Amino acid sequence: MVTDVARLKLYQVDAFATRVFEGNPAAVLPLDAWPDDGVLQAIAEENNLSETAFFVPSPNGFHLRWFTPVAEVDLCGHATLATAHVLFEILGYREPVIAFQTRGGELLVERQESLLVMDFPALPPKPCATPAPLVEGLGCQPVETLAAVNYICAFESEARVRAITPDFEKLRRLEPQGVIVTAPGRDRDFVSRYFAPKFGIPEDPVTGSAHCELTPYWAARLGKNRLSARQVSKRGGDILCELRSDRVKLAGRAVTFMAAEIEIGI
Repeated sequence: MVTDVARLKLYQVDAFATRVFEGNPAAVLPLDAWPDDGVLQAIAEENNLSETAFFVPSPNGFHLRWFTPVAEVDLCGHATLATAHVLFEILGYREPVIAFQTRGGELLVERQESLLVMDFPALPPKPCATPAPLVEGLGCQPVETLAAVNYICAFESEARVRAITPDFEKLRRLEPQGVIVTAPGRDRDFVSRYFAPKFGIPEDPVTGSAHCELTPYWAARLGKNRLSARQVSKRGGDILCELRSDRVKLAGRAVTFMAAEIEIGI
């Protein structure tokens, strides 16, 4: 029997976007303390967005967690960007840099004029064999296959990446977290798409964490550390990437779509 009702603020933010209805939407909930994990997962499932971010104050900044509709994840770029946007633009955080403690380590976000710049770990992928289910799931043979947290499948052109129509059920059976497809861009250094059906995300609109893998790959391939990228999903979004030793700087913009209040029984 429900005896109390908690009212929580919820913000929906389009990350890696310059206007609403583009980029990747994330829900952000500020909390005073952690409720049961089942409550966090239920809220994320109800939101039905690729990620819902929850944060609480900590001695060194904020403790940040991310949930897809089906599971908690170790790293999420766009929901981190969305959380920083809420802190800076809505909640009035005044320091120039926000420190987040996460399952993926400490993450820093700095405001630089209209950009939010995230400092994430670089995750260089390594060449690997191309499993048959991966080819079957994508419906085509990549030029090169690598793996880190995800499979990375490189193709010859942006047009090829845009044309891929995945079989999500087959991709769901693969072991890594998801599948990134990428190619040189027509007017960006590189483009990509990201599929993670295992985590309830058939195609993610814009994936900051995927660029922790893509940035070192393309920096080595193109011979430069500063790169312009676009995720060519239906909504699409731009990311500015920079490789700095074992770290990656990912910069983008965000806009608020919605501010609401939810009620949950506790």
